[in-house]
Formats: sequence, structure tokens, C-alpha cells
Amino acid sequence: MLRIFGKKYPLRKFILFTGEGFFLFISLYLIYCSQPHTAALSNSDIIFRVFIAVSVCLLSLYYFDLYNFRYGYSYFEMSTRLFQALGSACIFLGFFYFLFPRFMPGRGVFLKEIVAFIIFSSIWRYIYIWFLKRDIGSKPVLVVGQGNAIDRLFSEIKENSDCGYKVKGVVIPENEPSPQNIDVPVWNGFHKILEKARDLGVDEIIVALQEKRGVLPVDELLQCKMKGLSIIDGETFIEEISGKLAIDSINPSWLIFKEGFQKGPIKMFFKQLIGSMFAFVGLLLSLPVTLLVSLLIKVESEGPVFFKQERVGYEGKTFTLIKFRSMRSDAEKDGAKWAQKDDDRVTKVGKVIRKLRIDEIPQMWNVLKGDMNFVGPRPERPEFVEELKKKIKYYDQRHSVKPGITGWAQINYPYGASIEDAKRKLEYDLYYIKHMSVLLDLYIILKTVKTILFREGSR
Repeated sequence: MLRIFGKKYPLRKFILFTGEGFFLFISLYLIYCSQPHTAALSNSDIIFRVFIAVSVCLLSLYYFDLYNFRYGYSYFEMSTRLFQALGSACIFLGFFYFLFPRFMPGRGVFLKEIVAFIIFSSIWRYIYIWFLKRDIGSKPVLVVGQGNAIDRLFSEIKENSDCGYKVKGVVIPENEPSPQNIDVPVWNGFHKILEKARDLGVDEIIVALQEKRGVLPVDELLQCKMKGLSIIDGETFIEEISGKLAIDSINPSWLIFKEGFQKGPIKMFFKQLIGSMFAFVGLLLSLPVTLLVSLLIKVESEGPVFFKQERVGYEGKTFTLIKFRSMRSDAEKDGAKWAQKDDDRVTKVGKVIRKLRIDEIPQMWNVLKGDMNFVGPRPERPEFVEELKKKIKYYDQRHSVKPGITGWAQINYPYGASIEDAKRKLEYDLYYIKHMSVLLDLYIILKTVKTILFREGSR
């Protein structure tokens, strides 16, 4: 298993990405070297040209979710996304060659690059899905648990079907009814756990208990530990495969004693510095868009161009958030409301700028002012915060860092406007705070671009 930003990924996923990049590089390099008109190119020039082409191809594959294999992922869906990625790569490379014609490979080379891309990436993925459907390379585990904790565990494994784990059996307390919709052996009673683990060929046990006090089979698990088996609690397992914290299961001591949540002054300084740099550049580059959107808002409806609203920020302090106005000026004459799907308060211009996330552009000024950072939990309104703090435990902990324009929850969870949605997003926010780093921020920004391009999660 490989650990990246706190999440665990199976080795096969690393092989999929690096192997594809390596073999694509070799095949394109050989194509260049075999063409008579490229003989005059130096080796370093060929390597640079191939590197550009491979980087664009891999980025296109990533942006079309061709490294994300979900439960039920089909060959047809994979083929469709592959051709979409190919088209995207061709457009981007064509634009690059238009700007820098000296790197143009020639028609023959370009066509052969496309053919190599299609053939190799298709075969590579068909093989990978074949392995995935047969759980080849998955780590077998035994689950010791009960009730809802087991249901949540299996739900997360199904949602993250390429997590690299395969449950071989479940052990539950004596006289407890067997979990529903589980197609693995289930045993009642915590005796002989080591024997069951050995019979199944597992070397890791996941403990998913709703209440450990008085239920945890200490002696049996200690015996397994002394025999070399790995023991992991269900909350940590869910964190490592899903990128979120199961707030319904974890208790304060779990948060206190687990590693993470470090906020050293150097880390926070560079986080704010990088966020401010992105905000400054973003404001400059988006100036033409800002002027156009401002004009369209004024033409369509009465009211101000910018929408200002109180939000809760760092350490629970309020600040004034700035956005482009996307609703009618009297949208909240009856009080604060969650935004809904197909909300009739949204203007025609508002629908477009929300889809493209253009309404968020003015928030970069909040970043420069120091009220926000570029990446962090999304700031919520004081009225909603007071309600959510009463109904969702640990909700106030999201205010231990500055809020952001985008965040870990925004790239992993679709837009939601309910108490349950707020709870699910908090699970991602707490995970982000636990594993916060500059590299994670850069990854979130890269993933946010993908979210905007494919119009995911906006409302």
C-alpha cells in the first residue's frame, strides 16, 4: 500500500499510472527515432517533445477519471472516457504546437502517437479492470465488528472499490443477527479469531465496533497481535481508504491521540503565502471576465453587482464575504435559506456563473485581505453555523483553520444543502485539517480546475 496525503492506495494503482507513463514514453520515443525527418533532432530535443506529449496524455486520462475505478465500472464506460481523453489531448497538443511550431512533430509522427495512445492505453486498462474484477492484488482482511459499524465499513469499501482490500470474513458478537447483504462468511462469537484468520489466509484484522467498552475481545485480539497480525480500528481504516473521518464513530480521544492536526507557524505562513499568490494572479487573469460579468449582472436585473454576506471564519469570527450576485436582490426577503436545486431565485446570468464557478472570483479579494485562504473548509453563514453546531458533533472544529474558496470537501462531495450534507462535508473538512499541507493544497487546486471544467457540484 502507498500512502499519499493520508490516504492509502494499492500498489497496483501506482503500477497503472507509472507503467502507463513509462511505456507510452518508450513507444513515442521509438516512433520519433524511426522517422527519417527527425534524425536531425538531438536526443534531448526528442526526449523533451515526448515528455510534453506523454504529460498531456496522462493529464487528460486523469481529468477524465481514467485512474478512478468505481464499483460497477464497465469496459464500455472506460472506452467512452478513453476517446474523450484522446480528443482532449489532441486539442491541447494542437494548441501547444500552434503556439510553439518548432516542436511540431509532423503529421506522420502525430498520427502514430494517437494510434499508440489508443492501443496501449486501451490494452493497459482492459488488463487492469480484468485484474480488478477478480480482486487480484487485493489484501485479504477479517472484520471483527457489529451493527452499523459493519454496515458503514462495507459501504465505504463498495464506494472505494479500488481501495486494495478484500473482506474474507466477518466475526460478530454472540447472539447478534448477521449483517444483511454481505456475501462473505459470518461467525457468531469472538472465540478462535486467530484460527479463523489463519484459515482465511489474512494477516490484517479490522475492528469495527460501535461500542468497544465491555465488548472488545481484548485477549483474542492481543493473541492475534502477538502472532504478527496487524490490527486496525474501523475508523482509521475508513479514513485511509475514503479520505474522510467517520464522525459518527470517532470519539474525542481518537482525535486527541491520533497523529495529525499540526499547524506550525512555518506551515501556516507558506500556506497563506501560496494562497495569496494564487489569489493575486487569479484576480489579474480574471479581470476581463470580471468586467463582462459585472456588465451582464447590471443589464439583467436591478441591484448591486457584488453580493456581500456575513460568514463565519477562523476561530468563529465573522467576516464579510464577497461574491458576484447570482440571485435576485430580494432573494432572502423571508430570511436565510439553503440554496436548492433549480432554485427560482437564481437569475439567468447567475445560473451560468454558478455552473462555471465564476461567482466565486471576488472571494480572492477576501484571501488577499486575510479573511480566507485559497484552500480550506467553505465558510458558512452564522445562522446555519449555530444550528449545525447543535446537531453535528465536532462541527465547530472546522473553524480551527481559515476558510477557503475551495476545499477537500468540494472536490470529493457533490453540492448539498441539508443537515446530512453538512455532516458528510464535515467528515472531509476534518480529514483536510488533520492532513493539511502545501502539497495537498496544490492538489486540491488542480482537482478544482477539473471540477469546474466538468461542471461538477455546482448549484
